[in-house]
Amino acid sequence: MPRQHRSAIDPGGVTFLRVSGKLTAARMIERGIIGIVLLAVATIPLILRQTGVWSGYPAWLAWSVPGVVLASVIWEMILIPRQVRAIGYAERNEDLLIRGGIMFHRVMVVPYGRMQYVDVTMGPLERMLGLSTIHLHTASPGTNAMINGLPAAEAARLREQLSARGEAKLAGL
Repeated sequence: MPRQHRSAIDPGGVTFLRVSGKLTAARMIERGIIGIVLLAVATIPLILRQTGVWSGYPAWLAWSVPGVVLASVIWEMILIPRQVRAIGYAERNEDLLIRGGIMFHRVMVVPYGRMQYVDVTMGPLERMLGLSTIHLHTASPGTNAMINGLPAAEAARLREQLSARGEAKLAGL
């Protein structure tokens, strides 16, 4: 059994369900594409220096810009699997718990009675990998409750379950 990610702010006795491991691949593809674009832009000073257009531009600076970009992309690629493993959600009787974060742990509690509607979205890369994202819209405009990387079938089940529980809690008011 894989080691469960536990935090001091996790409520006791709650088992969090993890999102799909395919989210790791999706994030690596997204960050990889962004990293390639940034690296291409960061090498422009180096190319201009080599062609003589910016001959007065210091060599160390021309090499350091792509180096910093490359180092940050590699660092992010190392962190992505841990970030995905830290994401979890748990359905309880009265609310939904959403957990995330490596360095800054976060547990969000979304009461079913506060849910106004539930969105399920699927971008092109998510569709290719069979993943979905659930957005929970509540009475508070500042709430940004979402769960990335759910398998499409689980997202559909969760949307129906959360909608039904939300309606039941609102009817009880």
